[in-house]
Amino acid sequence: MTQRIYFPDTPDLPLPPGHRFPAQKYRLLRLAVLDEAIFAADQLIAAPLARVEDLCRAHDPAYVAAMLDGTVSAELQRRIGLPWSDVLVMRSRATVGGAIAAARTALETGASGLLAGGTHHAHRAQGGGFCVFNDCAVTSLTLLDERAIARAAILDLDVHHGDGNASILGCDGRIFVASVHGARNYPFIKPPSSLDIGLADGADDQVYLDACRAALDGVVAFRPDVVLYISGVDPLAQDRLGRLAVTHAGLTARDRMVFAACRRNGIPVVVLIGGGYAEPISATVEAYANTFRALREVHG
Repeated sequence: MTQRIYFPDTPDLPLPPGHRFPAQKYRLLRLAVLDEAIFAADQLIAAPLARVEDLCRAHDPAYVAAMLDGTVSAELQRRIGLPWSDVLVMRSRATVGGAIAAARTALETGASGLLAGGTHHAHRAQGGGFCVFNDCAVTSLTLLDERAIARAAILDLDVHHGDGNASILGCDGRIFVASVHGARNYPFIKPPSSLDIGLADGADDQVYLDACRAALDGVVAFRPDVVLYISGVDPLAQDRLGRLAVTHAGLTARDRMVFAACRRNGIPVVVLIGGGYAEPISATVEAYANTFRALREVHG
């Protein structure tokens, strides 16, 4: 069955000059996926917008309303790290809606993904770390509430700990959250996940892959009905915010390991791309594209 991959069909975020968030990376990734023939144009589908009622499964309704109508406070915008705009609202809703759509597709076909997502720093009543709404939390709770699944797992291999995932979902026994991250990196307060593996600054491919394998083993042992895989590429040595020393080859080996384990165990997998802040940005886009290339090779 042909794979279907989703993307937020919105313009780049309007950011002030010098802002450190590389908003153009999503557009560049979509172009790379098409230019390198990783997927065909008819396999890329514009993400639907998340419904308000779905957002409120994981978020305080007052926070959701404030984000949607533009009354969110300056302090909350500062925590998110992105200024409010209509584009930010549309992209954030499309990111969550795309994650839900990709998860439903993966339950049907075995694998899917989103050319965005992994917004694991968004908490119940506030965003953070460039994340407005938490796509993994909303998606997991939506599928559980709809009884499409009985158990979900989040495999978070972004270099930053998924504090939002842990704070929203940490007490829900139906969801297993595994995080491999820089021990001394953002966020500095790390609520406990189901499984947390913190790495020292400068960890190389071997150390990183060993940690990812341990997290993956924990996820598989949980026997989830779907894995939401945050495949962040900010462990790259070139990443401005990563502080690890992982290579492109190391990240590709990680991705193949995850996809192969999911296929071998019959677990549908959803790719959410997570962070990437390399200079030049082309290194980040290359790593993202490699993830989807590995997905096609293993699940194609």
